[in-house]
Amino acid sequence: MRLVATGLLVLMAGVFLAARHFQDLHPAIPFIRAFAEAAMVGGLADWFAVTALFRHPLHLPIPHTAIIPRNKDRIAGTLAQFLRDNFLTPSVVARRMQRLNLAGAAGRWLANPPMGRGRIGAGAYRLGADLLESLDQERLGGMAKSAIAARLRAIDIAPLFGQALGAAIANGRHLPLLEGMIRWAQRILESNEHLIREMVHARSGAVMRWTGLDETVANKIIDGLHKLIAEMADDPSHPLRAKAEEGLERLAHDLQNKPELREKVEAFKAEMLENQAFQRWIDGLWEQSRSALLRLARDPERALGGKLGEAMRQFGETLQDDKRLADTINRFARRTAVGAASDYGDGIVRLVSDTIRGWDARTVTGRLENAVGRDLQYIRINGTLVGGLVGVAIHAVDTLL
Repeated sequence: MRLVATGLLVLMAGVFLAARHFQDLHPAIPFIRAFAEAAMVGGLADWFAVTALFRHPLHLPIPHTAIIPRNKDRIAGTLAQFLRDNFLTPSVVARRMQRLNLAGAAGRWLANPPMGRGRIGAGAYRLGADLLESLDQERLGGMAKSAIAARLRAIDIAPLFGQALGAAIANGRHLPLLEGMIRWAQRILESNEHLIREMVHARSGAVMRWTGLDETVANKIIDGLHKLIAEMADDPSHPLRAKAEEGLERLAHDLQNKPELREKVEAFKAEMLENQAFQRWIDGLWEQSRSALLRLARDPERALGGKLGEAMRQFGETLQDDKRLADTINRFARRTAVGAASDYGDGIVRLVSDTIRGWDARTVTGRLENAVGRDLQYIRINGTLVGGLVGVAIHAVDTLL
């Protein structure tokens, strides 16, 4: 476009010279000369104006030229303040975020994920895999495991267990727990019948052992226990079941309200966290998580095609269908964005202004000139053509008068 604008100016100069040479051949030629003459003036004037914005015309230090390079620091401050006042204020961010449905967009993406398709997605997954492999696994794993352990230590689990148990009892979800306890008792009894026989034999007198009554008593005890457990399993209204439910309710209450029981649970938790087996379990949990992340990053299509992908798709559909959940996520995103604008808006503005101030004059000039682009040259072309039309109009008025 710069060549087109300059070529048009040269063309007008050629037309002017030709019209000046042949102006006596026809009455219309003076109008052509007036058009070309005024077009040269308009084109040169707009060339000077456009050039003066970015540099000195013909490298001459004419006053009030090279405006942008001379004022780049002031432009940086003004642009940064403009961003601060019109884009990074909490009220503006809140208004903009109010119109955005981030949860819906995330839901659509999760329900139909692009996975590895596309250069950006493939590059992101590849970058994630390279990053995971390049990190110090011992240090990163230690940090992850320490974070998990610290989080577990910070959680007061007794009230949580109490609330969960209380809610399960209130909704009848404790029944599988009772059934499991009964089955566990049955297995314990079956695997320890010999202990019962040994205890009865050891506490029996010589006469009972001689007559074999100790074996009969042991069998009666074992049969009675088996019968009791079977009755508990078959009868939901069994008195011992009621006692067990009462004990569970009392346990749920005590876990939430008794300090001494909470202390015992915390002591047990601390002992578990220090246990080597538990530490190995955390190690395995971290390694499994890292391996899963690497599999996802290396082969996202395959990883997202299994249970993980199905879970993501279900969550995406839930985000689109559950208005309450979507509103909660959008509200959180809005508050986060508003908080970021309030807390970091000045830092972002300072980054913009400091970056522009750090550029040299040539960089600022080139980037702004390229950003405006072809329109700068259209100014020159329009100036040439409008100048020519004004010249024709003036010549016509002069001829008529």
